[in-house]
Amino acid sequence: MRFRTSLLATTLLILPGVAGAQGLLPTFGGAGSGIYIAGGAGVNWLGDSDLNSQGAFRNALGAAGVGQTGNADFDTGWVGVLSVGYAFGNGLRAEIEGNYRDNSINGINGFAGIAAPRTQSGDVQTYGAMANLFYDFDLGWNLGGVGIVPYIGGGIGYAVQNWDNVRINSPSTGRSVQIDGDNGNFAWQAIVGAAFPVASVPGLAFTAEGRYFATLSDDVDATFTNAAGTTTTQRGAVEVDNSNWSILVGLRYTFGAAPPPPPVAAPVAPAPAPARTYLVFFDWDRADLNERARQIIQEAAMNSTRVQTTRIEVAGHADRSGTPQYNQRLSERRAQAVAAELERQGVPRSAMVIQAFGESRPLVPTADGVREPQNRRVEIVLR
Repeated sequence: MRFRTSLLATTLLILPGVAGAQGLLPTFGGAGSGIYIAGGAGVNWLGDSDLNSQGAFRNALGAAGVGQTGNADFDTGWVGVLSVGYAFGNGLRAEIEGNYRDNSINGINGFAGIAAPRTQSGDVQTYGAMANLFYDFDLGWNLGGVGIVPYIGGGIGYAVQNWDNVRINSPSTGRSVQIDGDNGNFAWQAIVGAAFPVASVPGLAFTAEGRYFATLSDDVDATFTNAAGTTTTQRGAVEVDNSNWSILVGLRYTFGAAPPPPPVAAPVAPAPAPARTYLVFFDWDRADLNERARQIIQEAAMNSTRVQTTRIEVAGHADRSGTPQYNQRLSERRAQAVAAELERQGVPRSAMVIQAFGESRPLVPTADGVREPQNRRVEIVLR
């Protein structure tokens, strides 16, 4: 009892502290605010219960030579909860919950004097209503792109524990102790869990949580049947315990939750500025334009209208495979051919400065007489 009383006191002290400290904790915006409904189900472990006979019932057991105490343990059972609540939008949630738990008897020890072999049977159910308070921690956690919002909570309320025909029986002697009745008492619980919001459905979240749930000890109706010689029946009460550990998974839906903000679009890189220098290359000893040369000239003509241009320089060049005089004339013919194509593409002659440099300005320096393809060119420069 001291442990459970301490747990209750701790829970009641912690929750107001959480509420008072909400301004110091991160603000929760994952599910927004508003009314929500939630439900969950899972496994329940009902803790061993001491069985202490009371008053006249205790005396009757002693007079019959039967032990006056026992201990019950239980199979793994199940638990279900339904709740309706309100999320305040700052991490705090308050709700009203209904719950149900069911565990079957695994065995009963004690009550010496009920001869072996003995049989045990029966079930224990608990159902109640709780008022809960939670705090959601918006820590920005995610796993594989799925958000994770941990939370803690606690609650107080009222629960009824029903011992449904729990019996220890000695078939050989006919002696038995039967516990069959219910009691209602103060209940409390502590909760730790996590929500996993569903991005595609605003307001919806999967939940997973662990709970400790307990009530104060109380008396349940009991019957002792003594078939040793003359059959007699004594009615009375047995004090029982009720403490539970549970793991649940479920869903929570908040009505009217706003959809998450759209992702911030990545800034669009500006289009690269058009080139301002274009090179048109020629075959050896030629001044005519091939298809690739016409494409380059067309691009230069188009871009001359897209960038701030005050003049267009057209400069012809030649390699050093001929005489300087011949190469000068060849570079002039090349420059004129490019200028004519620019004019055909819509660039006025008045916007062009046409020059010829022969072999005097090679792109790749070479010895005299060397044929160098990169030197047989016309440069178009947008100024």
